[in-house]
Amino acid sequence: MSGPGAAASGAAARGADGADGAGGAVVGGPGRPSGLRNPVAAVRGVGAGALGAQALVLLLAIAPLAKLGGAYCGVAIGLVTALALAAVLLIGQLRHRWAWWVAAGVPAALFAGGWLYRSLGVLGVLFGLLWWYVLHVRQTVLSGRTRAKREE
Repeated sequence: MSGPGAAASGAAARGADGADGAGGAVVGGPGRPSGLRNPVAAVRGVGAGALGAQALVLLLAIAPLAKLGGAYCGVAIGLVTALALAAVLLIGQLRHRWAWWVAAGVPAALFAGGWLYRSLGVLGVLFGLLWWYVLHVRQTVLSGRTRAKREE
């Protein structure tokens, strides 16, 4: 078959890395390689993106906290600023295994900040769910990598 449909079906038959089904890597599934050329860097990029988004949201939260005022306004702004700085610093440390678990402390501390303002606790829950998902993706992608090494 020739024409525009043939090119589209041929592209659909190839995997994410451009390999066709005959000799290419099978994407996904338990015990199968992820199909990524560099899964460690890809997972690190996902973690860096999540931490960067957290830092941006935390920095944007300073203005509403200042507008709300209250007895604990200064403490809340200090907490949010410190957590945003910690998130930015942890982006560069994600090549180490410990940094992934330290980064889980950012949403935990934010959840604890819910005692100051409820909105900080809500952000802590949302960021905690996001980080749980990132750790799940990391485990899924890298576990396929270690299984593939053992099979060789």
